Amino acid sequence: MENEAMRLTTITQITLDGVTQGNGGPTAEDRRGGFERGGWARGAGDDTTREHIAATFERADAFLFGRRTYDILLEFWGTIDDLKRHPIGVSLNSRPKYVASRTLTEPEWANTSVLGDDLFAAVTDLKASRDGELQVHGSSRLIQWLLEMDLVDEMELITVPVILGQGARLFADSGRDVAMDLVGSRTDSKGVMIRTYRPAGRPEYAVF
Repeated sequence: MENEAMRLTTITQITLDGVTQGNGGPTAEDRRGGFERGGWARGAGDDTTREHIAATFERADAFLFGRRTYDILLEFWGTIDDLKRHPIGVSLNSRPKYVASRTLTEPEWANTSVLGDDLFAAVTDLKASRDGELQVHGSSRLIQWLLEMDLVDEMELITVPVILGQGARLFADSGRDVAMDLVGSRTDSKGVMIRTYRPAGRPEYAVF
């Protein structure tokens, strides 16, 4: 029997005003563009949400990242021994990782492959090569492109109840319009909402 196509899912921590930048902390990368409000997701969510995030990483069969997210994850989960032993670190270090980058030539992280210049062909071939789940974490610019190219099968938004008023946002000011079906939703005791959507074609617009 032929393998089913690999499902591409995106998992994104996001604020109420759509910001994804600097969720983990005020690193140099997260300060780009004068952004000074990094670390907004630290301490957000209760134990059930933290367990859910760890379980999400554990179920992945492979990961796809943009270059910036790849470097940030490598710095923490790929180099610090205590984090390597965490369930998220175990998943990231043991699973195949694919990076969309024109500048990365010799990746330091084991099990890493750099996708070629024809990113659409590379991701399409990757999805068709096996079954399972290909996860995208962070990588907001990559997610914008994947949506534009109709390559996303499922989106999970982990919404932290905070408004930042600045920072790079997940959805661009202009781009493809996509209708979404809600297939899962829960809210934890600290108000963090986890919602799962599947693309459902183009939206319908009212005509007056």
